Amino acid sequence: MPTIANYRGIIPAIACPFTAEGAIDEPSLRHLASWLGSHKGVVAIMTNGHTGEVFSLTPLERAEVTRIVADELKGKLPVISSIVCEGLAEAADHARLAKEAGAAALDVMPPHHWLRFGFHADHALAYFENIWKASQLDLVCHVYPAYSKASYSSALLADLARLPYVQAFKVGQREMSKYARDLKAIRDADASKAILTCHDEYLLASMVQGVDGALVGFASFIPQLIIDLYAAVKKGDLNEAMRIQGIITPLKEAVYGAGEPTGEAHARMKTAMKCAGVIANDFVRAPTHRPSAQEEAEIQRAVDAAGLVR
Repeated sequence: MPTIANYRGIIPAIACPFTAEGAIDEPSLRHLASWLGSHKGVVAIMTNGHTGEVFSLTPLERAEVTRIVADELKGKLPVISSIVCEGLAEAADHARLAKEAGAAALDVMPPHHWLRFGFHADHALAYFENIWKASQLDLVCHVYPAYSKASYSSALLADLARLPYVQAFKVGQREMSKYARDLKAIRDADASKAILTCHDEYLLASMVQGVDGALVGFASFIPQLIIDLYAAVKKGDLNEAMRIQGIITPLKEAVYGAGEPTGEAHARMKTAMKCAGVIANDFVRAPTHRPSAQEEAEIQRAVDAAGLVR
């Protein structure tokens, strides 16, 4: 049986507030989780994604972030925790820690040595199976860009969709022809599995392909706009969807520029969240750089123009 009943909607990948000394800011993290969870249309929260600066967190800190968010949202929304590891034993340990911390499902990122060396399909299948055996939780397949050596083929995605414990796909191919092929492969293999775009930088273009929602870090900043965008797409109201995307685009440009989400882009998003009054500070952990004064001014102008200041 699935451990999360509904993946269809908007799932913010939550940012992780820090103190000036670099510690996890628990009161701010609780406040952010509660605020995100108050939005109708948000169906879950994901911890320890790239937006949450996961690579700066130790394994125990990752579990602590999940514990804080799961405790804050207990009885309200389920929490998904990302697994970001390099091997089977390590991944199993992280899976158990996440489950003990209160995660109801796990987002499985590819081991990052695959980015350098590539992998065989059976490596991926064994990796997912090992994590599931250690946790007995739903798994979300985190799909990396098509240009990377950690990209999954359409055939492998179909195989993963047939696994009973893989319940959703966080799709970020960033190449539209492969994106369309992959969506079809997943649907053909098991149409019950949820497909969620993670294309923060072109939400409308990826939503109109027929997905079940979005699992994006950008929803940590502008959840209501993304909820409204998806609602317009579902209704088939392209004019309304384009209007909302028109509000989102300048914010996207200020945070992501012409590129994809990166460490510095996540720092810029924290600054945008501070400018909008979503969080009180925008501290990041080294070696990530905070925005320059010019970037911060551009972010503030975009936030003001969008009318987001709380």
